[in-house]
Amino acid sequence: MAATDNSIHRILIADDQADVLEALRLLLKAEGYQIETVKSPAAVIKAIEARDFSLVLMDLNYERDTTSGQEGLDLLSKIQTVDSSLPVVVMTAWASVDVAVEAMRRGARDFVTKPWDNPRLICIVRNQIDLGSAVRAYRRLEQENQLLRGKGGPNLIAQSAAMRPVLDMISRVGPSDANVLITGENGTGK
Repeated sequence: MAATDNSIHRILIADDQADVLEALRLLLKAEGYQIETVKSPAAVIKAIEARDFSLVLMDLNYERDTTSGQEGLDLLSKIQTVDSSLPVVVMTAWASVDVAVEAMRRGARDFVTKPWDNPRLICIVRNQIDLGSAVRAYRRLEQENQLLRGKGGPNLIAQSAAMRPVLDMISRVGPSDANVLITGENGTGK
């Protein structure tokens, strides 16, 4: 797999603790990522709606409740509504299996406990950005394919009786995966 060009990837980091934000900002900036930080769930949604991000790295606990993770879990659902292809990695110092399972169920791509291991976190960030890029490229190609397969494709203009059997054959063979060989004289517009 080719190395990721980090200079074009913007990461949104969300945490209500300034020291955590600064530590993550310095760590990921040193890896070449563009970093934006926010301190509240409302600011996360506002930032995602305003700009494109390659990844969100967010805490589960904010001001309302510092141990349950419910605020962050609710935020995960909102992020999925805004952009379901955006990779989200959640972090918390109050980790439990139940919270991790619920975070993944709501759309988190990975779960990191605080204090984090720098090399592991960098590896997770790289992998999730690569995976997110691949998912977005797949969705874009799938949309283009749907347009090409659907009614948005080119229209054939033919009114002669000689063309009716050809158009009928195209409508029967077109949806299948069958190979078609078109023959005819040179210069006839095959």
